[in-house]
Amino acid sequence: MSFEDSTKKLEAQKAAIKEMGGAEAVKRQHQAGKLTARERLDLLFDPGTFVELGILAHHQSTHPDMAGRETPADGCITGYGKINGRLAACAAYDFTVMAGSIGYVQERKVDRLRELALRDKIPMVWLLDSAGARIQELAGSQFADFVKIIYDLVILSGFIAQVAALMGPCAAGTAYIPALSDFVPMVQGTSSMALAGPPLVKAVIGEDISMEDLGGSKIHCQISGVGDLEVPDDKECIRVIQKYLSFFPQNCEQRPERVLGITANDDMAFSEFESDQADEYVDPAIEQVLPDSSKKPYDMHHIIQHIVDRKDFLEIKPDFAKNLIVGFGRICGFPMGLIANQPMVMGGVLDVDAADKGARFINLCDAFNIPLLFLQDVPGFMVGSKVERQGIIRHGAKMLYAVSQATVPKLTVVIRKAYGAGYYVMCGKGYEPDGIVAWPSAEISLMGAEGAVNILFRKQIEQAADPQGERKNLIEQYQKEISLERAAASAYIDDIISPRDTKRWILQTLECSANKNIPWPKKRHGVAPV
Repeated sequence: MSFEDSTKKLEAQKAAIKEMGGAEAVKRQHQAGKLTARERLDLLFDPGTFVELGILAHHQSTHPDMAGRETPADGCITGYGKINGRLAACAAYDFTVMAGSIGYVQERKVDRLRELALRDKIPMVWLLDSAGARIQELAGSQFADFVKIIYDLVILSGFIAQVAALMGPCAAGTAYIPALSDFVPMVQGTSSMALAGPPLVKAVIGEDISMEDLGGSKIHCQISGVGDLEVPDDKECIRVIQKYLSFFPQNCEQRPERVLGITANDDMAFSEFESDQADEYVDPAIEQVLPDSSKKPYDMHHIIQHIVDRKDFLEIKPDFAKNLIVGFGRICGFPMGLIANQPMVMGGVLDVDAADKGARFINLCDAFNIPLLFLQDVPGFMVGSKVERQGIIRHGAKMLYAVSQATVPKLTVVIRKAYGAGYYVMCGKGYEPDGIVAWPSAEISLMGAEGAVNILFRKQIEQAADPQGERKNLIEQYQKEISLERAAASAYIDDIISPRDTKRWILQTLECSANKNIPWPKKRHGVAPV
């Protein structure tokens, strides 16, 4: 066979492979509301940049059930390319080929890709649409090598960014891919993850349940907290992956890039300011957000929108533990992680889920050198028998540990309440913020004046001729004791600033702390709470 004939044969072979599981399988994929793996890759990567690895791979199993089966690319497309101009690796599971199930050859391909991502220090993206392990190839003790995928995820964690997008099912052991990744968007109505599917659940515990109710996007994005963001379709899922990665450096050895000016792609525009002068960042409109009464709630999202560039904020876990807001935005061009209390939900009090959510996010930002901004309006931690039985002390310690351990620039703005251990865990003075300021509306104290008076002067109030009047006078006196001016006079905060100057203060503080370096001892003592 001539070279020309060999080339034509190879091109025809690759073209057939790109048809994936065939026209009928592709049609079923589309009817299910899903894009194919190759369509997803075309959206994710910059045009013409994706380099596929292992396109000619297919199963090598001798199991009778595999005889005569075609497995183009063995059900998973692997390779690397550029996302918004920066390299990233990707494994896209192809549900049109044996439901994207994982076999030996496929895992060999993905294992090579993980090694490449580690060696070349580039982010790793998983586009998950898989029924799990291919039983025909991983029956009995043969499944033992399969756990290496989980081991490698742990090795990559904190070194390169890992995104696990659920765009279909993710069953059994593969459910640990999202569990061990940094960012887990889920497509509403088509994605799911569970350690066991409905048939096995029925067999083991006798429970009849649908896959959606067992492990759909609502379950994991609103209740369990395993999912990070619920999106309506595959296209939006790809868009949020691109946006998420834009806030990150290529790996933990680099710093995220500061971007000024408006880019050509409006969806990825970061800042409305061309100037690098601090005086440009003054926003009088932010002062209209807070209500006149300190007892009235407000939506912290409105303050965040005034602070981040172009009101562009990527919230993480927005439907889980809503009393704490975490997410990414650019402030004066700097990528930042924001942690903010939400007075609209439970008054902003911290509970078990909020502590877990905050700790995980802080650790993520610290691993990739992303500065942290804390917006405080916190009455403290939730109290009572329910949360004590849930382990509020243990879970709260996770967030305390994360804030203490973080070595990235940490900036704190006290907006209103800053009470008790909530003040500590939201990066209060003792946790060495690089800058800590307060708005004139702030209060910093062990607790509010009313609560303190009720505890300290209970008998005095009961014995007074006018208990209500006595209580009111005592509250007014105690309010003076916890005044913000006293905190400033004692240097517990760096300054009291006008809300309109918040963004300017952030820029000035970031410029000072941008090269912050805290060398921890080579061997750390102490174990992070679990």
